[in-house]
Amino acid sequence: MTVLDLRYEDYQHLAFERRPNGVVVVVIDRPERMNAANERLHDEFAAVWRTIGRDPEARVAVVTGRGKAFSAGGDLKEHDNPLAGLRGDRVLRSGQVALEIVYSMLDLDKPIVSAINGVAVGAGLAVALTADISVIDQEVRITDGHSRLGVASGDHAVMLWPWMCGMAKSKYYLLTADFLTGAEAERIGLVSLAVPGDEVLERAYTIADQLGRGPQRALRSTKRSLNHVLRSAAPAFELSVALETIDFYQEDAREGILAFQEKRAPEFPSAAPEAPSTPSDDD
Repeated sequence: MTVLDLRYEDYQHLAFERRPNGVVVVVIDRPERMNAANERLHDEFAAVWRTIGRDPEARVAVVTGRGKAFSAGGDLKEHDNPLAGLRGDRVLRSGQVALEIVYSMLDLDKPIVSAINGVAVGAGLAVALTADISVIDQEVRITDGHSRLGVASGDHAVMLWPWMCGMAKSKYYLLTADFLTGAEAERIGLVSLAVPGDEVLERAYTIADQLGRGPQRALRSTKRSLNHVLRSAAPAFELSVALETIDFYQEDAREGILAFQEKRAPEFPSAAPEAPSTPSDDD
């Protein structure tokens, strides 16, 4: 896949604001859909970091969501048919975009600060947590809900979470898809800071301003060096995305998506009770 080559004015679902000291604010701008990511916004999540990288005036990026949400994950209501997104070409392309979002954020040598002002799921959570510094509302609930849809945890978590919060917590939250609050996310090391909701954006701006006034070459070199630690998990990340893609072709994913649309608990075919065997004459 080729990442879109966009200028700031080309974006449809991201808005931008310039602040002093080279800070560029990226606002996820689909508040009527809780900033859920349709196909276009997925592409923009991948492209925006390259746009900022080419901007000679940009030193630091702050990413946040418009309204009450950061980003409520993939927009499963984008198509009239809730299973339309499972079409082969769309599934394959979605996996490629998931890789591009994370890799383009790691490739950008300028620091990224996320201000997680509301719910963050799916691709939105990937953007929120792949940021170099993350500030979250301590009351917000987040989850990597892949297993709730019946697919492997792709996007970012297999690559990043074990480094951030350890293997035990990673396995717990990725296998159960349980929600955790911003305060708990900070306690286990999944985010940098958890603060009261009305302080999230201002704290992110304060951090970004500090970075924008700092030694730019040193900051970028440090980020680049640290990201090599994360890149050591790239094989696991790419495997998780490939397995997620395969899972989308299975019956469990169909049931998971339908259950989400119908607001009910899923009944995964792979977990259906087996019919009791009939005793044979040899028993």
